[in-house]
Amino acid sequence: MAQPLKIIFAGTPDFAAIHLQGILEQGDHQVIAVYSQPDRPAGRGKKLKPSAVKQVALDNNIPVYQPLNFKDPVDQQTLANLNADLMVVVAYGLLLPKVILDAPRLGCINVHASLLPRWRGAAPIQRAVETGDSESGVIIMQMDEGLDTGDMLLEARCDITTQDTGGSLHDKLANIGVPALNNALQQIAEQTITATKQDNEHSCYAPKISKQELAIDWQQPAAVIERKIRAFNPFPIAYTSLNGDRIKIWQASLSEKGGKAGQIIHADKKSIVVACGEGSLKLQIIQLPGGKALEIPAVMNSKADLFSTGTRFDPIEIT
Repeated sequence: MAQPLKIIFAGTPDFAAIHLQGILEQGDHQVIAVYSQPDRPAGRGKKLKPSAVKQVALDNNIPVYQPLNFKDPVDQQTLANLNADLMVVVAYGLLLPKVILDAPRLGCINVHASLLPRWRGAAPIQRAVETGDSESGVIIMQMDEGLDTGDMLLEARCDITTQDTGGSLHDKLANIGVPALNNALQQIAEQTITATKQDNEHSCYAPKISKQELAIDWQQPAAVIERKIRAFNPFPIAYTSLNGDRIKIWQASLSEKGGKAGQIIHADKKSIVVACGEGSLKLQIIQLPGGKALEIPAVMNSKADLFSTGTRFDPIEIT
């Protein structure tokens, strides 16, 4: 049997924490240190909260390091002194300089939530849903100095259905990513893994989601808006506005009715249908300011006066 690897794990959100937990449960290799972004204020009290990855590390008595970046030579040397065989990076949120990439004996590998070279960048899960891709997956990649440009070591694939949200695809990818990562680690330890270069001609970029694009433009086709709503569920949630009040749209379905874009063309105790540039959307779950996300019958039980037929949602401001 191959010698167990001494691993540094670097990651921050839930997606990364699931992979760290997967390595620990497999138990074939030793996680000697964890790197995660500094604690951030959270909740109404804005108290500092550890990342999901840090919490897993603390629960398993693994040393945690949280540098702001790796520009400081002291932080660089601290990592080098760990004498790791490999660094596993999953949604860490920091760019790694060459001195860090080269520090572990076998370099750094990354778990990326897309089928590279498609959707390099910060939001591959949401962009795949938003664009209407029928397939996604996880790539285990040898990291280099580029943005998700390294050689591919192993892949796992999954379908994207017309019901998938950003959240459900996240969970699918985590489920296939953990065994893929453990498989890759074993092949690396046994020196049997092979690398494949990416075809840069087929690359595309998944930029971080901006606040501006969360606003629904009812002039767009219903199919485009429906995919956006699914892509940004459960975070950061697409929204529309009514008389200046922001209304978050958690779930909607396609309808064939037509009308003036942004106008409610049908409203009763069970449904709200809004016209789009092409077709319309039947709202299913929305969230009013200061309230919880509710299904439409519950909303109409108390707020039907806000959503009468003919009411028009505010147009988005073009900046």
